[in-house]
Amino acid sequence: MSRFEELHEVVRAQMEEHSVPGVSLGVLFEGGEETAAFGVTSIEHPLDVSVDTLFQIGSITKTFTATALMRLVERGDVDLDARVRTYLAELRLSEEDVASRATVRQLLTHTGGWLGDFFADFGRGDDALARYVEALAEQPQLAPLGEVWSYNNSAFNIAGRVVEVVAGKPYEDALRELVFEPLGIESAYFFADEVITYRFAVGHERAEDERSVVGRPWAIGRSSHPAGGIVTSVPELLRYARFWIEGGDLLRPESVEEMTREQAAIGGNLDAVGLAWMLRTIDGVKIISHGGGTKGQSTALVIAPERRFALAVFTNDTYGGVLNDRVLKKAYDVYLGVREPELEAVDVDAEPYLGRYEARMADVEISRADDALQLRFLPKGGFPTPDSPAPPAPPPALVRFASENELFAVDDLWKGERIVILRDSGGRIEWLRVGGRVFAPVDS
Repeated sequence: MSRFEELHEVVRAQMEEHSVPGVSLGVLFEGGEETAAFGVTSIEHPLDVSVDTLFQIGSITKTFTATALMRLVERGDVDLDARVRTYLAELRLSEEDVASRATVRQLLTHTGGWLGDFFADFGRGDDALARYVEALAEQPQLAPLGEVWSYNNSAFNIAGRVVEVVAGKPYEDALRELVFEPLGIESAYFFADEVITYRFAVGHERAEDERSVVGRPWAIGRSSHPAGGIVTSVPELLRYARFWIEGGDLLRPESVEEMTREQAAIGGNLDAVGLAWMLRTIDGVKIISHGGGTKGQSTALVIAPERRFALAVFTNDTYGGVLNDRVLKKAYDVYLGVREPELEAVDVDAEPYLGRYEARMADVEISRADDALQLRFLPKGGFPTPDSPAPPAPPPALVRFASENELFAVDDLWKGERIVILRDSGGRIEWLRVGGRVFAPVDS
């Protein structure tokens, strides 16, 4: 059995275990490329998934937005350390001091500190991003500018607005000109009416009774395109990954180095963030990556440039992230010969950690369950529109302490998820960081 076929086995097992309808898979390794497809596009109107089936790649789009901005940096049209108002004089945030000082670099490193999960839809017009940025003035500042890493979709929508203002054309047209066309990417889209004439994947979620159901609405609002709007296929994403391995004319080597060097430390499942790219080193192997999650679709792109390796996995189910994680672990083993370190549990008094922690789209609750400690993720809704209802809560995760400042999940569904505790100068818990977001403790 080849290495790629070993990944097939993992895909099939995870599809069966977690009822994932369809998967598209691709690997680049030492110049060669292999792709495969499994399952169906939709449980309501099933078509076989092919390697050319289009999926929403979600937040992997952020790396494209950052790449477009870096091309404008190379042209001398944008300065990463310039204030955003250099390009968007109209930028208003809830705190004037933050709006006046925030830089382009902080947009790309998730360090702005304002609410990141704001998904208002401002229609299909060319003014969608401008109207979105205007509405950010009403969203709260959660943390001081530049001090706390917390995943920030809204910052990348601001970055997309910078791209379209500086380029002088709508974001989607600018991205095609700056990134898609130079790389020869032809099958990449943003709008449902572009996608509908091709074979495409439909997202799936879980109903209250755990049945798989089609996730609706399918489309992402235009005002969130820079944060997560690209729809494409595995071969096209591998074309993009090949640039990050082999280089080319898209960006200068020093720009690639800038985008993939540590810009801000993270901790937990990731070491640091570059410019959009998530960074990690395992057993000396440097890895750049990004995942994506939309309405019932979950994707992953992982690249080890020095080992000439890339993996792309597209799934059309909310639980696809579990499949992606298991495939990734197998790929690390069989292609790179590395394994993620196993954390060891330590004894910590759990009492100070018990309680509820809140964020815009979900709360997190840590409680005792018999002799164990469990974490419950409690969705509130708000994606892909502010009035979208909350999906059913996933099963709770059994967690243990790795230290006084970190928990990790041990049960199969959540296995590998790490929860970081951030403290204030007095040592009190200020934030719980789960899935990249910060959650504030709720006073009891």
